[in-house]
Amino acid sequence: QVEPVESGGGLAQAGGSLKLSCTTSGSNFRDIDIQWYHQPPEKQRDLVASISSTYYIMYADSVRGRFTISRDNAKNMVNLQMNYLTPEDTGVYYCRMQTPDQRVYWGQGTQVTVPS
Repeated sequence: QVEPVESGGGLAQAGGSLKLSCTTSGSNFRDIDIQWYHQPPEKQRDLVASISSTYYIMYADSVRGRFTISRDNAKNMVNLQMNYLTPEDTGVYYCRMQTPDQRVYWGQGTQVTVPS
């Protein structure tokens, strides 16, 4: 059973950092492709970073050079290190997991707030 659970959100000052984590139970974590999405207030949810089961990594232009996605298969965990935060990074961050059979699972989201 794949059930993403995010953690690590909170309040950060502009220029500061936060680290988000996403975990799930199950023994097939290493086969799962994982993405982080960002949903600003009253806006659509957009992909910010992804890491595949083969460690292929992609970033949105808006976060490249500031955010780093990584995974630890031994801990069933994916992390999103967010540096040089700006008020535009405010919003809810969702972890999305996709299994090899194309099933998709979303976490409940974690709030990140960077005051202007």
